[in-house]
Amino acid sequence: MKLKVNGEEQQFSELKNVTDLVSHFKLENKLVVVEIDGEVIDRNEWQHTRLQEGMSIELVHFVGGG
Repeated sequence: MKLKVNGEEQQFSELKNVTDLVSHFKLENKLVVVEIDGEVIDRNEWQHTRLQEGMSIELVHFVGGG
């Protein structure tokens, strides 16, 4: 399945939902905001939000520093 993630078109297999995508990028233990086609997806809905061909997804994670 082709998805556009953070502006870059990528090919994925074996991803079913947002939780799978976040895990793929090893972000599951980080503070992450997921936006699909302009809509922020609540973390409680990640498991239930199925991925579909052509979705445009933004993964935003926060990095501490000083």
